Amino acid sequence: MTVVPPQEPAAASVPPPKREPATDADLAAVAAQLGRPPRGTRAVAHRCPCGLPDVVETTPRLADGTPFPTLFYLTCPRATAACSRLESAGLMREMADRLATDPELAARYRAAHEDYLTRREAIAEVPEIDGVSAGGMPGRVKCLHVHLGHALGAGPGVNPFGDETLELVEPWWTAGRCVDMPDAG
Repeated sequence: MTVVPPQEPAAASVPPPKREPATDADLAAVAAQLGRPPRGTRAVAHRCPCGLPDVVETTPRLADGTPFPTLFYLTCPRATAACSRLESAGLMREMADRLATDPELAARYRAAHEDYLTRREAIAEVPEIDGVSAGGMPGRVKCLHVHLGHALGAGPGVNPFGDETLELVEPWWTAGRCVDMPDAG
């Protein structure tokens, strides 16, 4: 099943990444987006065009000592829903098939895996998750949410499947903010 890109993909309007400290207003927005207090938030890795965080950078070890491999956490419920729709349409299966037959794509995906590990290890080394990135990298495609978060947080050209996901999702901010918050950015 081929996924048809929307008329205006999100990639056409999404701003570049800009890592910023998470303010109290950002943490409140993320809590509203997630429906629970965020865990291990280090920074805002990307802001939605609406001004709210849509990706946060998390600590590799949570406050309770739990290892947490997801460095770039997609928080916007609309962006998350857009990824889920693509997953339901079979996009991950198509990506996995291409990964198995395209050595250049596999090399770019392995580089995305290494980028993820390098960024996380620059924050802290956590032996329990050494060599484990996220989203199935580098051998399979497991979670488009992770790949979109990586693409938004690291910028274009880093994660090929994140970039593809960004090209295929509809702009999630066009209906306004995903949660009703005062200005957070």
